[in-house]
Amino acid sequence: MTSAEMVKYFYEVVLSGNQLDRIPDFIAPDCLLRTVETLAPLGAEGMREHIRATKCTYPDYAMKITRQFCDGDFVVSEFVMEGTHQGEFLGIRPTGQKLTFSGINIDKVSGGKIVEHGGAVNTFETFFAHHLIAPV
Repeated sequence: MTSAEMVKYFYEVVLSGNQLDRIPDFIAPDCLLRTVETLAPLGAEGMREHIRATKCTYPDYAMKITRQFCDGDFVVSEFVMEGTHQGEFLGIRPTGQKLTFSGINIDKVSGGKIVEHGGAVNTFETFFAHHLIAPV
């Protein structure tokens, strides 16, 4: 399995299917979270906590990888995430609506596992379109 195939499987099958016990099979114990130029420890447990928190807001969320690009050890994945808004998020009360977000993940793969993860989800467009936020 190539790095891109592994990353796609991880997001579309493992995370989307809520198979949190399988996270250590895909995330290195010393995996780092990249935010611009800052690196912070994440590891499999940090990834598991992030997914648990996301599932509290969108319990049925699923990701679909729409495009991928590879450069050396890095896999860039464009994705669409869809889930029913069942929990509060950033002060926005649950709506019960099915919401769709787009985003990008950048993962560094080494030894068959993700060793560095970063990315962004475009929440603005979806929240604005569903009147969950308004212009100031």
